Amino acid sequence: MIIYWSKENDAFIAEIPELTNLMVHGDSANEALENAQTAIDLWIKVAIEEGLPIPEPKGKLMFA
Repeated sequence: MIIYWSKENDAFIAEIPELTNLMVHGDSANEALENAQTAIDLWIKVAIEEGLPIPEPKGKLMFA
């Protein structure tokens, strides 16, 4: 998970790279983290219901 401040959105953004197109926001980094956990839980629940594959965590991100 990557959490950063977005001046454009005037909010903290949390991106979950392993889960396609999963991004959430919050007024604080903690709120973005909490919203991300909720979104991850729902994403996994829907994937299980739909029989979709759940990707394995990739571990640490590498930065160029």
